[in-house]
Amino acid sequence: MKTRNIFYLMCATAFLSSCHIYKAYERPEEINADGIYRDAVSLTDTLAVSDTTTIGNLPWQEVFKDPQLQALIEEGLANNVDLQAAILRVEEAKVMLTSARLSFLPSINLAPQGAITKMENTDYVKSYTAAAAASWEIDLFGKLLNASRGQKAAYLQSQYTQQAVRSQIICGIANAYYTLLMLDRQVEITTETVGIYKENVRAMEAMKIAGMTTEAAVAQTRAVYHQVSASLIDLKRQVREVENSLSVLLARAPQQIERGTLDGQVMPENLVTGVPLQLLENRPDVKVAEMTLASAYYTTNQARAAFYPGLNITATAGWTNGSGVQVANPGQFMFQALASLAQPIFNNGKLVANLKVSKAEEEIARMNYQQTILEAGQEVSDALHLYDATNNRLIEDKAQIEQLEKAVVYTKSLFQSGDASYLEILTAQQSLLSAQLTEVSDNVQRMQAVITLYSALGGGR
Repeated sequence: MKTRNIFYLMCATAFLSSCHIYKAYERPEEINADGIYRDAVSLTDTLAVSDTTTIGNLPWQEVFKDPQLQALIEEGLANNVDLQAAILRVEEAKVMLTSARLSFLPSINLAPQGAITKMENTDYVKSYTAAAAASWEIDLFGKLLNASRGQKAAYLQSQYTQQAVRSQIICGIANAYYTLLMLDRQVEITTETVGIYKENVRAMEAMKIAGMTTEAAVAQTRAVYHQVSASLIDLKRQVREVENSLSVLLARAPQQIERGTLDGQVMPENLVTGVPLQLLENRPDVKVAEMTLASAYYTTNQARAAFYPGLNITATAGWTNGSGVQVANPGQFMFQALASLAQPIFNNGKLVANLKVSKAEEEIARMNYQQTILEAGQEVSDALHLYDATNNRLIEDKAQIEQLEKAVVYTKSLFQSGDASYLEILTAQQSLLSAQLTEVSDNVQRMQAVITLYSALGGGR
């Protein structure tokens, strides 16, 4: 009786000490998303960080409204190799989750056996056993439960990874598309400027013949013409390279990309970001980091469960004509059941080491989760500030171009009256070209800031 009481006490102690093993993962209280947008609310009136509305929840079709861009994104989502691989990994994880859930059920195997025996001066004796063998592990201390929950976390992780790849493809195609539009506009501006400089060279050569200017001025004009012509060649090279990279992203052979114009693009202006806590629910990479933490949590629980006994039940049922003593025909029905309880004793040091490693990996996953949240906040803050900065720069760019256009006109008037040299006209035209190219670049940079913000807030899911 005393022995039985001790046994019951040991079992009760084991159950009480293993309560944590059955607890499902919960987000740690110390995980914090406060203040990760920095001072976004002070950047521009279009931003609202106190509202739960966020641009990240918009369908990508409402963010990227160019029909040709939408067609490219649809093609990329259908054909991109990275996305197709991510989809297959989700299917793999789903199969593994199903396998983990089936481990709660007993395994049943058919185990037919046959034997032929012959002794000296006797006939052949044939015996058989046609039986089914079943085994069942009773999950007393959550080994199978935590394995199943861990596999569920892995399955969710694969789904969020797929979402992250999808978002990267959408935003990557949009970035490449707008870069092409920028280069197209820069090629257009530079081509016009090359034509102007070519006419400048012709005019300077005529003036040289008429004795109105020097050979040095003519050489300077030719040098500027060749400089701009070389930059045009480089811009066309960049167009080809971006087209090639976008083609590969679409799983095409490198080829020309049909596209619209930069002036025809319309981007969202009301860039609401929502509250910082939404990043924990919206961004796929943040969710991947959290599922990595959840998986590590369940691995630690499995390491704890290894300290407790395991209960296995096995059974065999079927027909046999051999009882082990004699062979009798016809065969008779047989049934055998066995229960075994295994308590780890001598491998305790290995189990302790495994638990310490699991706890360390869980802590690493927790720190990586918090770091991912901080990096997500940084991306949002940088994108917001970039959008605000490029908006202000575009105002300055337009004012600069307006003044430089006037400067070109005034310099030409001064040249005609003899109060300015032709080199001053060239200098004014060069400055105007540089300002025009900068304005195009800043305009696309503002578009890319919207793309980055959309992606940083978990858009494109």
